[in-house]
Amino acid sequence: MKLFRFSLILLFLSFLPVQIIAQEEYDVKEHYNKTEVDIPMRDGTLLHTTIYSPKDTSKEYPILMQRTPYSSRPYGEDQFRSLISPNEYLMKEGNIVVYQDVRGRWMSEGKYDNMRAIIPNKSGDEFDESSDTYDTIEWLIENVDNNNGRVGTWGISYPGHYAVASLVDAHPALKASSPQAGIGDFFFDDFHHNGAYLLSYWRVTALFGYDKTGPTTESWYDLPDLGTQDQYQFFLDVGPLSNLDEYYGEDNVFWQQLKEHPNYDEFWKSRGIIQHLEDIKPAVMVVGGLFDAEDLYGPFNTYKKIEETSDNYNIMVFGPWSHGDWARQTERQAVGNVYFGDNLSEDYQRNIETKFFNHFLKGDGDGNVDLAEAYVYDTGARKWNSYEAWPPKNTEEKVFYLGDDQELTAEATNNEESFVSDPEKPVSYNDEIKAVFTPREYMTGDQRFGARRPDVLVFETEVLEEDMKLTGEILARLNVATTGTSADWVVKVIDVYPPDAEDYEETMEHLDMDNYHMMVRSEVMRGRFRNSFENPEPFEPNKKTSVNITLQDINHTFKKGHKLQIQVQSTWFPLIDRNPQTFVPNIFEAEEEDFQKQTHTVFGDSAIEFSVLKE
Repeated sequence: MKLFRFSLILLFLSFLPVQIIAQEEYDVKEHYNKTEVDIPMRDGTLLHTTIYSPKDTSKEYPILMQRTPYSSRPYGEDQFRSLISPNEYLMKEGNIVVYQDVRGRWMSEGKYDNMRAIIPNKSGDEFDESSDTYDTIEWLIENVDNNNGRVGTWGISYPGHYAVASLVDAHPALKASSPQAGIGDFFFDDFHHNGAYLLSYWRVTALFGYDKTGPTTESWYDLPDLGTQDQYQFFLDVGPLSNLDEYYGEDNVFWQQLKEHPNYDEFWKSRGIIQHLEDIKPAVMVVGGLFDAEDLYGPFNTYKKIEETSDNYNIMVFGPWSHGDWARQTERQAVGNVYFGDNLSEDYQRNIETKFFNHFLKGDGDGNVDLAEAYVYDTGARKWNSYEAWPPKNTEEKVFYLGDDQELTAEATNNEESFVSDPEKPVSYNDEIKAVFTPREYMTGDQRFGARRPDVLVFETEVLEEDMKLTGEILARLNVATTGTSADWVVKVIDVYPPDAEDYEETMEHLDMDNYHMMVRSEVMRGRFRNSFENPEPFEPNKKTSVNITLQDINHTFKKGHKLQIQVQSTWFPLIDRNPQTFVPNIFEAEEEDFQKQTHTVFGDSAIEFSVLKE
């Protein structure tokens, strides 16, 4: 079996396009010295740490630190990154920049634990990611020359999670942190959405599942090659999830954990970070992408939980970005076929991110800084909004019911819409064929292919006669029935473009934007978890049952001449795994005969609840 080396995945996770652009403009080696040290933690474990210090020693600098499981490379004190710090502006003006391999990864000692659980009230040599950050900061403050005693943490994706962890029982020198697209809980982020397993992440189980035997500069795991670019067909041919054991054996610890913990038990609960965010002291700026296919739950809930429990400086920035786009230098910001504006990431880096860190690490740090509470891009009107609170307070509830004749109605109806869901012919999450480990373009993808399938229900408004701006969370209150005992439910919120819409430069050649069905937000609920993520329940066949689905926040103006559309379906393949539609205790152990065709019904008193901004 042919295998891809880790370097392929690192291309995505290290945001190398940023480094390449910065390298053309600025030579880090001319302005910084580099040292590598192994910092002892409280239990004696040594964590490999790279320190970039400005050559100009005439003044003191704050420390900007990123902890990562994806390698602090390049290794060797004569080898330099082409971009250091969160952005090129902070790099050029001078900061002490630190990268650290987290416990059990790359050149660090110890055993890696994927989303290691936080230990409250630690004593003695007990450790977690919070204490490892604390111990690292303590060492840096005491041992790195020319530091001003202030530290900031940042990171994107998994490094963003470690930035969140730095806030728990934070070191007094930690003054500012910017968690960006940080994982909040593996049962709702990345590998699961509301308990539904994201099959699209299966290939990267290799990254997190294999233990290494000691410090290393070389990858110790491989990614399985599907042998085809057609993931839909590959996973359909594989059949039940249990057949994937052919690719990951018992030595892949994370694969075993996924299979052994199909429900939201203490294993998953203990690894969530959101519940530990109380009485946070450092200033926080949470950053996320409104079209981030990997991590939307984490950033939104990190901000909201800190806002709820803490009295610190806490702001948020959400732009029209996919995963990590804000760290790139892209003139035209687009996601998939849809263009949003020019130089949005550069504006954020220069005018928000740099200002945030400089105020708390070099300036007064008193919170009196010209930054809004919430910067959220309007992905329909194509402009930034600044809000005094998130979600905005000046809103009113708008309820649409899934009515007759494919219409969204103001009143509930006695309508019933049924469709046959066949696990052998699941609805795709997009209409493209490519083997990527984290699909991104589908977040704004054209949903016409779904609207034209008999197993996707469509409900929409008339053509809007005036703009309608929707903000905040969306709640889908479905009333459904199934002839089986198990089912998934997927709700998609779609902006239907007018028939004369113009194409963007980014629009694929085989598409036109006229009547484009742009997905604005979507979510799945594994039906067995409709009442409890801890204790799954079967459906009673043909019994009307409530299934509520919370869709992550939006800030989107449905423009005059457009339509608001809702699609409801039960398969979303291979983004998520197939539900057998027969209740089994553990879907990872389902057998071929468990997968059965069933008829699902959605009733006309099902509702979608939005918040409409009052201008």
